[in-house]
Amino acid sequence: MTSAPNTQLQTEASLDSEKAPWWRQAAVYQVYPRSFADADGDGLGDIPGIASKADYLAELGIDAVWLSPFYPSELADGGYDVADYRNVDPRLGTLADFDALVAALHARGIRVVVDIVPNHTSDRHVWFEEALASAPGSAARERYIFREGTGPDGALPPTDWESMFGGSAWERVPDGQWYLHHFAVEQPDLNWDNQEVRADFVRTLRFWSDRGVDGFRIDVAHMLTKDLTEPLPSKAELEAMPRDGRHPLIDRDDVHDVYAEWRRVFNEYDPPRTAVAEAWVDSSRVPLYASAESLGQAFNFELLEADFEAGQFQRIVRDNLALAKLSGSSTTWVLSNHDVVRHPTRYGLPHPERDADGRPARKHGNEWLLSGGMQPVLDRVGGLRRARAATLFVLGLPGSAYLYQGEELGLHEVAEIPDALRQDPTFFRSPGVDKGRDGCRVPLPWSEGGRSFGFGDGGAHLPQPSWFALHAVDVEDGRPDSTLTMYRRALALRHELQTDEELDWIDTGRADVLRFARPNGWQVVTNFGTEPFELDRADVLLASDEAPLGIVPGETTVWLAPN
Repeated sequence: MTSAPNTQLQTEASLDSEKAPWWRQAAVYQVYPRSFADADGDGLGDIPGIASKADYLAELGIDAVWLSPFYPSELADGGYDVADYRNVDPRLGTLADFDALVAALHARGIRVVVDIVPNHTSDRHVWFEEALASAPGSAARERYIFREGTGPDGALPPTDWESMFGGSAWERVPDGQWYLHHFAVEQPDLNWDNQEVRADFVRTLRFWSDRGVDGFRIDVAHMLTKDLTEPLPSKAELEAMPRDGRHPLIDRDDVHDVYAEWRRVFNEYDPPRTAVAEAWVDSSRVPLYASAESLGQAFNFELLEADFEAGQFQRIVRDNLALAKLSGSSTTWVLSNHDVVRHPTRYGLPHPERDADGRPARKHGNEWLLSGGMQPVLDRVGGLRRARAATLFVLGLPGSAYLYQGEELGLHEVAEIPDALRQDPTFFRSPGVDKGRDGCRVPLPWSEGGRSFGFGDGGAHLPQPSWFALHAVDVEDGRPDSTLTMYRRALALRHELQTDEELDWIDTGRADVLRFARPNGWQVVTNFGTEPFELDRADVLLASDEAPLGIVPGETTVWLAPN
């Protein structure tokens, strides 16, 4: 990796950009709390463990930490089955520990974003326990979605709808009614027509905002409101319906009535609290979630499904910058998160087949996971090289970059998890079809040795492979060619170079080489091909791999200094 000395490169344009809200071009680091660091040695990551790594996070150079759910949970879905929205799981710490973490991060200039899971609760939530103890038609049941069954004695579910995790989306309770759960059976959907539900989430947003939380990531933001007017449509009828804001279950226009109320709450604070939507919707609908009247920002997930290919990357960038202009927000860039195969592994596997819409016909990497990581053969070295190049490309773009814990170490997906030790409900509800998401949630390696590579004194709740030792923080720390060093250097330079949310494409004469310039003259050149690309300049600030003077090798990104 080639880099210039750490000179001060701020310009008038980049200083002007600091007047914009902090989140518009932030680098946000996602922490999956149960797999980050374990302070008490019980094998499960915790809040004090995160706090113990505050200096590491500061040295990395991020602007904010996004905490995946840390609330009381039975872990039916990795913490996304929330039993109490205004508390900390006792296995992870206390509210006092949370306050200490916020203070530690704020003291280092790092903001805090927390996950909110509004589509469903845990079946251990006090509301659902009250619903089960109450009669059909009661106020307690009206907080959820209960229906009578079909067939003789109501023994069949109300519809043939399927859960996102496999199997029926309905579960029968002892008195014969059925409740809706779009995800795990332990995650009953809330009824967002119920004013008590709406008011309670407003209290939750204020609770965390008052504790110093700077923003919220909204889980499945497109699924809250529903039109369940009888007769309910069949699965086939649902699939045939357009998703134009009037679909009974997905991406309804009336969900923005909820978010307009939330926006009023966010704006009560100084500075206003932020929010970003996890909304798997058609791109034309994304600006609705990202507008200043709604949540303010929405995830762009298209890079999660893209090959390492110049044409796909350029189209995604152009399309999403245009969408950001429509909403008045900034766009977001995501290469990995807690739900997908890590991008070094995706880029080390053959390109997936694509359907008529150009999307992967199957979950990328699932075939490899089902084989235990044996077939097809993973190109580990090439996958990491492409991942590093993609990362520098993304970090050079205008907008927010969302990073997932461990990607700064170059971690690959873990395939070799015995079935008996898996935790993801997707695996258990889809045997032989989907291996689930455990492979990207394996606890991080902090040191080369030890029982859990420094994660904690009591082992790790998911098994870590032996090759984690090669990627441990203490192995990569200070090594000039390590992925950790590249991330640190890139994030530091990104702060110095950051400018207005624009770019200009520069013709390279090659379809497999992309080059763009930011308003202050900072340039990014990515060679997606395998043949070297000759540069017309030699002022390289940073490269994702060794780059001879004046050359961008294949599958490499370089940053050029403002001129």
